[in-house]
Amino acid sequence: MNKEQIDALARRLADSLPADLVAAREDLARNFSALLQSGLEQLDLVSREEFDVQRKVLERTRERLTELERELARLEGDAAGKAAR
Repeated sequence: MNKEQIDALARRLADSLPADLVAAREDLARNFSALLQSGLEQLDLVSREEFDVQRKVLERTRERLTELERELARLEGDAAGKAAR
C-alpha cells in the first residue's frame, strides 16, 4: 500500500464517523493514517515489484538446480559405467 492509498483509507474511516464528530474528522484522519502506516510497516511487507523480482530469481534458481541435478545424474551414470568395466 502506498501513502495515497493509506491516506484514502484513513479519510474513509474518518468520513464514516457520526456527524457529531465532524470537527474531529481531520485530526482523526491524520491519526488513522499514522496508525495504518505504522501497522503496515510492522508487517514487513514487500512491494509487488520486489516480490516479482524475487520470484524471477527463484525461477532461475530452480531451473539451474534442475540442470545441475541432470548433470549430476549423467556423471554418476558415467562413473557407474566405468566402474563396471
